[in-house]
Amino acid sequence: MNSISDFHPITALIQLIKTLRDKENGCPWDKKQNFETIAPYTIEEAYEVLDAITSKDHKALKAELGDLLFQIVFQSELASEENLFEFNDVVVGITKKMIERHPHIFKKEDIQPEVIEKTWEKIKTEERRHNHDYKSSLDGIAKALPALLRAQKIQNRSANHGFDWNNAEPVFDKVLEELDEIRIEVKNRNQEGIKEEIGDLLFTCVNLARHLGVDSENALRSANEKFVKRFQLMEEKLKTLDKTFRDFKEKEMETLWSQTKNN
Repeated sequence: MNSISDFHPITALIQLIKTLRDKENGCPWDKKQNFETIAPYTIEEAYEVLDAITSKDHKALKAELGDLLFQIVFQSELASEENLFEFNDVVVGITKKMIERHPHIFKKEDIQPEVIEKTWEKIKTEERRHNHDYKSSLDGIAKALPALLRAQKIQNRSANHGFDWNNAEPVFDKVLEELDEIRIEVKNRNQEGIKEEIGDLLFTCVNLARHLGVDSENALRSANEKFVKRFQLMEEKLKTLDKTFRDFKEKEMETLWSQTKNN
């Protein structure tokens, strides 16, 4: 009998997961997993792939892509056990979809580079309309996406269907309008209203970024890292002074923060 390592690599991985899921001799943890319990791990692995790419750590990227592939094959095995589909069906499906979405390559259609993205979205729209559950042009935007990224996708999709401002100027005004509405809710001490208006402000900021050609998710990610770097510099400074943040008044803290911005 062949060992798992004797198979073709992808076949070996499929067989490995089948072994882990074996009802009699499988791993106790792997056996009890289902679509819902394994989903958070799939999301986590996708983010770890992104971290490896962002840090340009190609050794880590190879490992993280392997972890993500494991999740995909694991989910496919769960589906196979319920006679829903198998891993090969996943591969065939994505291959067929990519061929259909690249008519300029596989059908030799004459499409100019600047309209390829619009053609891609048009094809995706037609795919959604052929779905028996189709209700709206916004169908298919995953609810599990990070809220900022989902807002960006919602707005891009809406704009592609003609619902958009012509330029960024009205969006600036909308940002100021949303800020004023937050102030009103704060004055009224309406916590639910504050939450709603802050949500509107964030959504509008994403719209402004989109009109200015900025990816909101990447912009916020950069801002997060910038804050972490400056905060850590402040911590180092405090260590040399043998103090904590609580030892400083607000103005002193602002001065210290400004100093880190120059590093």
